[in-house]
Amino acid sequence: MRRLISAFTLALFATQAAALGLADLSNQDATGGLKDALIQAAGSAVGKLGVTDGFNGNPKVKIPLPDSLKKVEKGMRMFGMGKQADELTLRMNRAAEAAVPEAKTLLIDSVKKMSVQDAKDILSGGDDAATQYFRKTTSGPLVEKFLPIVKKATADVQLAQQYNKFAETGTRFGLVNKDQANLEQYVTQKALDGLYLMMAEEEKAIRKDPLGASTSLIKKVFGAIGN
Repeated sequence: MRRLISAFTLALFATQAAALGLADLSNQDATGGLKDALIQAAGSAVGKLGVTDGFNGNPKVKIPLPDSLKKVEKGMRMFGMGKQADELTLRMNRAAEAAVPEAKTLLIDSVKKMSVQDAKDILSGGDDAATQYFRKTTSGPLVEKFLPIVKKATADVQLAQQYNKFAETGTRFGLVNKDQANLEQYVTQKALDGLYLMMAEEEKAIRKDPLGASTSLIKKVFGAIGN
C-alpha cells in the first residue's frame, strides 16, 4: 500500500512539474537559473579553448591564415617556405589559446550585471540568445583584453610584421578587407568568434538537455522553457 501511495505521489509530482512553465517561475528563480547556466557555459567554453590545441586542434574554431595571405602562402610553399606559413598559423592559434582565459572574469561580471528583463528575454529567446547577449555586452572589453596578448604572442614571428605592411598597402587599393588589414586584430576577432561559437554550443546543449545541467535551479528553469 505504501509503495502504491509513493508511486502515486511521484506521478502527481511529475505531472505538476511538467505543467510548470516560464510564466510560473519567480523572477528570482528565472534570473538565478539563467545566471547559473551562463556561468556554467562560460566556464566550459573557456576551459575547452584556453588550453594547448584548444583552437589549433579544433576544426570548428581553428584560425586559418587570412584570405588575403593565402596567395602569399601558396607562393611560400612553392619556394620551400611552408614551414614559416605553418608556424604563423600555429602562432595565431596559440595566441588565441593564451588570450581566451582572460575572458572568464568579464563574462561572469556580465552575468552578475544582468537585469531580470534581460534574463526573461534570453530565456524566451532562441537557442543562442544568451550568446548574443554576451556579444553585445562583452565583445568591446574582450578585444581590449585579447589584443595585447595576441600582439605579444605573435611579436617574434617576422612574417606577422611583413603581413601587416603588405595588408596596409593592399587595403588602400581595395585588395585586402579592412577586417584583415592587421594580423593581430584578425586573430583577436577570430578568437572572439571561436569563444562565442563554443558558448553557443554549450547554451544549446543546456536548453536541449536541462536534466544534464550542473544545478537543480538550471534544471528547473530550462526545463520550464520546454513546456
